[in-house]
Order: sequence, then structure tokens, then C-alpha cells
Amino acid sequence: MNKTMTIFRELPYERPDVKKIKKEITRYLRLFNDARTFEDADTAFLGLMDMLESCFTLSTIASIRNTMNTKDEFYDGEVRFFNKETAKLMLILKKGIKAMLSSSFRTQFEEKYGTHLFEQMETRLKLIKPTIILPTIREGNLQTEYSKTAASCSVEFMGEKCNFYGLLRHMQSTDRSERRAAFEEWAKLYEGVSGKLEEQYGKLVRLRSTMARRLGFKSYIDYIYLSRGRYDYNAKKVEEFRESVRRYITPLCEELYSEQAERLGVDELRWYDESLCFTEGNAVPIGTPEELTEKTLAMYKEMSPETGEFFGFMKEHELYDFVTRENKHLGGYTTFLPDYRAPFIFSNFNGTSADVDVLTHEAGHAFEAYYASRRLPIQLLTMSTSEINEIHSMSMEFFAYPYLESFFGDKADKYRYAHFTDAIKHIPYLVSVDEFQHRVFENPDSTPEDWRKIWKDIEKKYMPWRSYDGNAFLESGGFWMQKQHIFLFPFYYVDYAMAQMDAFALFRMRAEGGDAWGSYLKLCGMGGMYGYFETLERAGLPNPLDPDTVKGVAEFGKQYSDVLKDKISI
Repeated sequence: MNKTMTIFRELPYERPDVKKIKKEITRYLRLFNDARTFEDADTAFLGLMDMLESCFTLSTIASIRNTMNTKDEFYDGEVRFFNKETAKLMLILKKGIKAMLSSSFRTQFEEKYGTHLFEQMETRLKLIKPTIILPTIREGNLQTEYSKTAASCSVEFMGEKCNFYGLLRHMQSTDRSERRAAFEEWAKLYEGVSGKLEEQYGKLVRLRSTMARRLGFKSYIDYIYLSRGRYDYNAKKVEEFRESVRRYITPLCEELYSEQAERLGVDELRWYDESLCFTEGNAVPIGTPEELTEKTLAMYKEMSPETGEFFGFMKEHELYDFVTRENKHLGGYTTFLPDYRAPFIFSNFNGTSADVDVLTHEAGHAFEAYYASRRLPIQLLTMSTSEINEIHSMSMEFFAYPYLESFFGDKADKYRYAHFTDAIKHIPYLVSVDEFQHRVFENPDSTPEDWRKIWKDIEKKYMPWRSYDGNAFLESGGFWMQKQHIFLFPFYYVDYAMAQMDAFALFRMRAEGGDAWGSYLKLCGMGGMYGYFETLERAGLPNPLDPDTVKGVAEFGKQYSDVLKDKISI
């Protein structure tokens, strides 16, 4: 259902009538099962999809407004409502999935919507049982509690009230004493809520493990791989990928960090030094959030007709919330409102280059959703799995390189160097978070003390340069709890590392004169029509799980970082 779009804050919201929805689902299922032709069955299917998309749209509006202000009691209640009722709808939707899979018109449905959709449906059947309804509700509520805990943290620092993101900005100061002081306050904030975060995570670990066992899985790891749509590979392949990162990427990072320490004139690079690339300061964007938004529109208009149309739509309908403030949820994300075929970008600007990262990374997600939703037969296929979705976003960061003078003036080359090398240096951390989760769920009875030891061990393995300047909380392994994905999006984080391999492949293709933009549009246009490996193959992209792909990225990373370094004479 395509509704008329207005600006986001004026979109109507009304809690859906669940009883009516259940009756409508039953009615559409009856029409589907009674259909004598494919056309009649397809009409019933599309009617059901429209109704579910409207429900999802309302759920998404409530979720966005809740993250805009985690203290808003109304939308907090609405999120809890959807956590409860969505879980309850699983059983009746299971009937719909069974009807699709057993339909005499399955061949025609596969021709229209792709075979991958049916592979996903077959997996969903394995993941839906009455015994996990209550645990699913509790999981959603625990995640909401975590978000409120993290969002409520703030401290007075240098005359301003700072949350975690505000303190990170101070950790890019050219004054090392300011960086250290901000770091200490940042660590104190986490240490102050560490007991609560560990308690919440412990409940999530036990709950997720229980859900997996009730569904007949040996461990939550087996469950989550299927749940995340990882049909083409398993945990062993991901373990081998992490080892490739340790073998090829970690040594390059050590070299880059060594150069950075020398450039900054410090004897040992501490964690609060890692985000400062140049002694005179990192490149920072020029302009207010409103001005940056105007520059972003100009960039996307120049980049391509498709991106110009997309960001014009975003700006016209104010489909973003960029400015950080008290009680706003941490981090950034992109989501989608199917009824309006409208993406929404959420972020926390903090006056650093990360603000431009958002305007490219999250805009890459949003562009794909906008582009695919206007080309695919149903909105359900708009987005792919996260390993593919993150290629959309990370590649857009690189496609922005020719336009960065608008944002950074004569510091644009410094931003390019910092951004490119940061993309490399972040990969070991990405796989560290992944190994942490594997090791926790391999032993779900492990304790908070165990988690800290596990994290400390992993840091030494993938990030041997990491130093916390003697901070007892972080030196003991407390850093793991600052990653919200561990709480909210389990086992997602390695997908960034896998996607980064293909983003580098597209960047290299463009640098060597290939049609990278054509491959990118093809990738975006496919949405979730195909499986992981098939999507990569159709877009002409390599398999990141192949050790040679990782080795090639390390070699290209070294080569191109040297090219960028020469441009700024450092």
C-alpha cells in the first residue's frame, strides 16, 4: 500500500487493532487456499502483504519516535506493545507460510518472487513455535531496557553535558590531556552501569540459549545463523575468515598504528589516541547540521540521477534525525517505512568527521531501500541480509570521495586518508566482537568475570596494539560492553567486516577504471531476491570468506593508503 507521504513528524500513528489483523490474516488465508488460479492466489497474497506492511510501518514509526526520546512514555509503551503482539502473531503467520510452501501455484510464485523467498519461508517454519513466544517478548523488553540504560548516561565535561558520543568528540582533541580526561569520564560512565549491563546481558544470553534449545538447536549459534539467513556458510567458515583477518589485516593495522604514533609524537598509542589521525587535528566538516544536509543533497544530485532523486525525497519529507541530545538512543541506523516506500536515517552528530560518515554510510542503506523498493515486486524483498546490506552503505562512503571538498575544504585529502585507513583498522575489532559472541554462547553459563577474560584474550589476538593507559576497568576486559550490537543485534557485527571486503573491491574496481557504479546499482536493485553468494556473483563481487579475498584487500589497503599518504605529505 503506497500512502501519500508527508514530513515524518506529521505521519499519523495509531495502535493497530490486533484482533482485526488476526481476522484479516484468516480471511486472506482462506482466499488463498480457495484460489482456483494463480492470479487469485497472488491477489490474496498481495492483500496479506499490504496489511502486514501497514502494521510494520506503524511499528517502525513507534520505534523511531521511541529512539528519538527514550523517556517518552507513550512510545515506550507502544514498543512494548509491538514486542508482545508481534510475537503472538507468529503462530498465525506460520499458517500462511505453510500455505505458500504447499501451494499448487508455487512454481508461478517462485518465477515472480524468486526461489530465495521460499528458502527463507522454509527456514522460518523451523524458527516459529509456541514455546518461544514468551521468551521473544522478554527479549524485546530486555533490549528496550538496555537502550534506556545506555541512553540515560551523561556527565558534565568541560562545561557541557555529554553522553558517550559527546565524550568521543573530545577524544579527537589535539590536546592529549583533554583526550585522556574524556577517556576517563567515558570509562567511568560505562563502569558505573557495568553491573546493570552485565545483568541485562546475562539475562539475554540465558534467554536466547533457552529459545534455541526449545526449537531443537544444539546452541544459540546454530539458531542465529539460520535466523540471520546464513544459508551459504557456517560458523566454521566465519572462524576461518576471522583467522584470515588476523593473518593479513592485523599486521597492516599494526603498521598503520605505528605510523600514527610516530606522527602524533607519542611513545605508545593509547586507545584515546587511536581516533586522532593528525597532530593538528582531524578534518572536521564545515557547517551546521542543516548546512551539511544541503551539501549532501548537492553531492547526491551530482553523483547520479538516482541518488539525486533519492536524497531530494529524504530532504523534502524530513526523513532523518541527526542531532544528538539527552535521552536520545545511541548510535545510528536506517530503517524503512513500507507503506510510504520511505527510508529513515537516525544518527547522533557530534561535530566530527563521523557526521559525514553517517551522511554517506546510512545514506547508502537508505538509497538501496529507496531504489529497490521501486523496482521489486513486493516490499518484503526490499532489503537483503546484513552481509549484503552493509556493502550498500560502506561502498557509498567510498563513492563520496570525489565530493568531499564541499564538506572539508582543503582538508578533504586528510579526511580521505583517515577514512580509508580507519576502514582497514576497524576490521580486527569487528571480528573481535564476533568471536566474543561465539565464545560466550559456546558456554552460555559463563559469568561476567568470564566475559571480561574472554574479551581481554581476544584483544591480544586481533588488536595487540590496544592500550588503555592503566584504566583498571578496561584493562580487565570491560570494553566489550560498549558495543550495542552485542545486546541488540546478536552476531550481526562480523557482517560489517565481510561487507567491507566487497566495498573495497568496488572501490578498487572504480580506481582501476571499471564500472563500479553499474555493479553497485545492480547490487542495490536486487534487494533480497537472491541468496548471499548468488547476489555477490550477479554483482561481480568476490566471496569475502575466501582467504585470497582478504589477502587482496590487505595488499590493496597498503598500496592505496600509501597513495593517499603521499598526497598529504605525511
